[in-house]
Amino acid sequence: MIASTEIHIVPQLATPVRLQEYGVGIFNRALTKSALKKVLKKKYVTVNGVTATTATFIKGGETIQLTIQAAVSMGKRPILRLNVLFEDEHLAIVYKPAGILVSGNGFMTIAHVLPQNLKPSPLSDATAPQPVHRLDYATTGLLLVGKTSSSIRDLNRLFANKNVKKTYYAITIGEMNATGEISATIDDKSSLSKYAVKATVPSKRFGKLNLVRLNPKTGRRHQLRKHLSGIGNPILGDRDYGDKDLILKGKGLYLHAYALKFVHPVTLESHHVVTEFPQRFKKIFEQL
Repeated sequence: MIASTEIHIVPQLATPVRLQEYGVGIFNRALTKSALKKVLKKKYVTVNGVTATTATFIKGGETIQLTIQAAVSMGKRPILRLNVLFEDEHLAIVYKPAGILVSGNGFMTIAHVLPQNLKPSPLSDATAPQPVHRLDYATTGLLLVGKTSSSIRDLNRLFANKNVKKTYYAITIGEMNATGEISATIDDKSSLSKYAVKATVPSKRFGKLNLVRLNPKTGRRHQLRKHLSGIGNPILGDRDYGDKDLILKGKGLYLHAYALKFVHPVTLESHHVVTEFPQRFKKIFEQL
């Protein structure tokens, strides 16, 4: 059995709220209200270590954990070699390729192959390494991973308190302002992204293609893709939010998680990790 665990630290709340309302969208494997109800019914969710129900109230500061056991045949374990950019006994940063889910029910996920790519932590609260944030199936780039129960909680707290700075790059279609902010409501929650156009090239098919640096200030599902599409500059290759007539077949989504900046929750060292651009970015913008 492979245990898929996701942990969420609740920030301070103004008023208590039922878990079945608060928990919608916080877990990759239970993104919808109906999916959340199912995992609660199956007793897969705990709050501060106690099995939760639909009647559980959240007041702020709790640790919510979703754990699902997935059966994997001993003869059919997923095999994938990941590029590990940083690792110690507490956490790691790996490069996520395009076309792979971070976690979920699929056979090939980043969560399933982390144990074969990372060294086991020698610490007493070591656990199966778990990604602590999401990247879309088609997105490439840096993924932060916790290797102990305490580091997973600490990293989730960093994200909840907006103490992890994420920088993305995308290639977008059309005329854009040099810089800007995009705010919108996504899934009934406010969202904000900042962008800066770093380079532009002409294109016979698309008119203009822009290399855009993106800094999301909130972490809503598909936020950057929805924001850029919303201002009329969809990301190249976006099948969900782009123009169906302007899709590059077989090229994927041109969205890349380029950098992570944070203070290590245990050593208190500052980390600023960057990664290479995918080759498909370099073919359009040769200066990369």
